[in-house]
Amino acid sequence: MIARAIKSVLLATAVLLPAATGWIVRGLRATTGQPREPVLFEVETGWSARNVIAHLGRAGLAADPLALRLAHRAFFADRSFKAGEYLFAPPLPPKDVLMRILAGRVHLASVVVPEGLTGDEVAALLRPGDPAGAAAFRRAFEATELIADWDPEARDLEGYLFPDTYSLPRKATEEETVEAMVAGFRAVFDGDRRRRAAELGLSVREAVTLASLIEEETALPEERPLVSAVFHNRLKIGMKLDCDPTVAYALKRAGRYAGRLLLKDLKFESPYNTYLHPGLPPGPIANPGRASLDAALHPASEPYLYFVATGDGGHRFSRTLGEHLDAVRQFRALKKR
Repeated sequence: MIARAIKSVLLATAVLLPAATGWIVRGLRATTGQPREPVLFEVETGWSARNVIAHLGRAGLAADPLALRLAHRAFFADRSFKAGEYLFAPPLPPKDVLMRILAGRVHLASVVVPEGLTGDEVAALLRPGDPAGAAAFRRAFEATELIADWDPEARDLEGYLFPDTYSLPRKATEEETVEAMVAGFRAVFDGDRRRRAAELGLSVREAVTLASLIEEETALPEERPLVSAVFHNRLKIGMKLDCDPTVAYALKRAGRYAGRLLLKDLKFESPYNTYLHPGLPPGPIANPGRASLDAALHPASEPYLYFVATGDGGHRFSRTLGEHLDAVRQFRALKKR
């Protein structure tokens, strides 16, 4: 009798196990009933496997949630679901959906940060119409421990938010965004660039400060090494830099910048005002890009000491004060036409 019962159980198992396995496999492959449009699916922190799979079923991404849950329990029980947003483009087998969430391949959005913005301007760019978010970004902007080993004098991260296109989770925190941008700077300002700065007698902070001035003075790639030459030459002879963007930055810090400089602004007292104080300003006045960083480290071999706008987006460079004053007169005459 017992032998007959055991035989019956084994026979039932032999019949049911392949059937159950086939049912699970079909559940992992089935794409029936899935939506036609891409689905942005969010896994919230703390969700259990049952909860995640139930929500996949409600989103139409798992035709048979029970089969998916059993598959997870049987084959992936030691792996946890990663919180975040996932973008799925059906038709997509539930197995692929499951594996993507287990691997944490969250949906990333492109964040473009152009060259030459200040930290405040980056905050406004990334958190438009969100005063609380912008304020949180500014707080994250003060995390100087991210750069303290290279710049122990840093009081904030001005100059170290590297301009680039970043791929970040759509709900990345302000801290995560700032960390990514500082990591971008550290990757670009590599060992070769730091060694070159040392050869020029510049600390990392000084090199980045000089690059920020170059970034703000010209948008033309061919002019950056020339602007750099002017500043390097002036620094060597102790001549004030007379850099307009440093005055604009000083006014911005004081909440007094009106969008353009007036003659009286050149007398605005600030350690950043290079019309009043010789040498580099105390720190960067913007976040420079790669080209300006390289220009700061590789000035053109020219004896220029002056430059003035030509009215077409470029500048005229001069070796002597007489040449410079002539260029200024020409520029003013052009503006009067």
